[in-house]
Amino acid sequence: MPASKTLVGILMESGRDGIVRSDYPESESGRRDVFIPWQNLNGAPFGMRVICRVDNLESDNWRGSILEVLGDPERPDVAIAGIMAHYGLTGGFPGEVESQTEQLPASLSEEDVASLLRDGRRDLRDLPTITMDGEDAKDLDDAISIRRMPDGGYRLWVHIADVAHYVRDGSQIDMEARRRGTSVYLVDRVVPMLPPRLSNGICSLNPGAYRLALTAEMDIDQTGQTTGGELYESVIRSDARTSYREIHDFLERGEGRDRYGSMEDAFVAMRELAEILRAKLRERGTLEFEFPETEVDLDEEGRPTAIYPYPISFTNGIIEAFMIAANEFVAEKFHALKLPFVYRVHELPDPEKLRRFMRLANNLGVRIRFRGNPRPADLAAALGEIQKMESGQALSQLLLRSLAKARYAPECLGHFGLASTYYCHFTSPIRRYPDLFIHRVIKGWLADRIQTAQWKRDAVQVSENSSQTERLADQAERDTVQQKACEYMADRIGEEFDGVISGIISAGFFVRLPSTVEGMVPFRSMADYFDYDEDTLTARGSRSGRILQIGEKVRVRVARADTVNRKIDFELVEAPVARLPGAGKGKPATKAQNKSGRKTGRKNRIKSSKPGRKRN
Repeated sequence: MPASKTLVGILMESGRDGIVRSDYPESESGRRDVFIPWQNLNGAPFGMRVICRVDNLESDNWRGSILEVLGDPERPDVAIAGIMAHYGLTGGFPGEVESQTEQLPASLSEEDVASLLRDGRRDLRDLPTITMDGEDAKDLDDAISIRRMPDGGYRLWVHIADVAHYVRDGSQIDMEARRRGTSVYLVDRVVPMLPPRLSNGICSLNPGAYRLALTAEMDIDQTGQTTGGELYESVIRSDARTSYREIHDFLERGEGRDRYGSMEDAFVAMRELAEILRAKLRERGTLEFEFPETEVDLDEEGRPTAIYPYPISFTNGIIEAFMIAANEFVAEKFHALKLPFVYRVHELPDPEKLRRFMRLANNLGVRIRFRGNPRPADLAAALGEIQKMESGQALSQLLLRSLAKARYAPECLGHFGLASTYYCHFTSPIRRYPDLFIHRVIKGWLADRIQTAQWKRDAVQVSENSSQTERLADQAERDTVQQKACEYMADRIGEEFDGVISGIISAGFFVRLPSTVEGMVPFRSMADYFDYDEDTLTARGSRSGRILQIGEKVRVRVARADTVNRKIDFELVEAPVARLPGAGKGKPATKAQNKSGRKTGRKNRIKSSKPGRKRN
């Protein structure tokens, strides 16, 4: 165990001394307080959010000292800074990383390209190529080309930015990228894995620019089966930087013909092939969850002005289908080669969690039956039935929680959720380190420079570290969205909303609003006494006999929004309620003047809907 650690919390007064109440629980038993002797306050004012060091972890009574004052905990920028500090996220890069980055080219000249082609790269600059991303994406790491074949099938090119050409193994840039493991998409900013000069510059497949890529060229028949293909280094030039919304409007309403008219055949072929691939995924039992991601609009001071589900259309599914096809193609190929690799694995569901879900589903009329270990198709069929119900989203969330967490591993263990035998992450090396590692293996194999011993060691370390950093990134992203949700609801104390019960615990039940905002109705706020039944995930009123169950529609009132601890409390409107202590007294943190907040002046999302940022 390390001798010391840092944590983030609020500094409270205790005579001459201070106590830091940590923002995050250290265990299931709750938060830990850290006693700060007056001589270790280092000038920090009470009431501020701070970073402190704990010097006696082995003791039951923690003591420490203040390292940094983040600021007023009710300021939006301070709240985000606290989340970043807790998860060890840093916006900038070390000086040696920036120095190495500055030495990299900002563009490729004709002479550069000619030299690379002489070394064996394929020239695909004349192949019609596009990128399709969210409208505000800057790190464009995948591009698509497509052609209908005479036999009725398709030839699909998936071009992925050749980040490994610029980020050399063992360099300062590489070591920092490996430490970070992933880009983190917070609600108001991106914490990139690679410096922006790389991620938004020479590695981004920007339109009209010569770019280096690793290309997966695949022949796919009319049933969605990949019948052949190859991997190689290439030089491409994207013809257009398109967005999901633009292509949707073009294909559905014919908008943008002046810009995209010459690409219509390619767009139609992309839609056709994506529908074939998605039908194949459904046929084999892929689990298709339909959870909207949260969109948060911020003003120039970082205050939330709107929260709503991010709109998803069939065009998002086009790129997702192509990325899955490329990832499976690469994983199967290198599994057959028996080279060290990093796979994306998703193992069997947790038996106890699955049994609990099955009992609940059966009580609601959804029958799930299987012998032995469940097959993806078994759960896919149940999911299809669940999604037809009014309570479908809440029940789908419960099913998702019963599944194992996808992770990275040096062994090919299959991907249960995708019903895939071979799967990896190959398509996003700008923002995921396992993809970058895989690119190095591919390039080593192409050049006949195989480093089995080193790759085997690295595959273990990369798998473990990347799985961990991904979990932390997910948690940090969720925390920043919850922070903005609390700030948004703090301005709406007393307002009423319709919602759906999304979860029940012994202390109360959670309600999700159509906006995706979620809050809790504590049982202590209700006039009746409710008994929680863990087996059925229901609660019954001891006097009224009323049963609360997941998926039930309810109307709630905003009782409190705690912007410091990121908690939202609702009151149930339909029944008489005993008001919560302090209800109606919530003070929105966003009313505090934010002098140093990051100015955005645009919409911000927790995650792009682009498949490369999903956690398949």
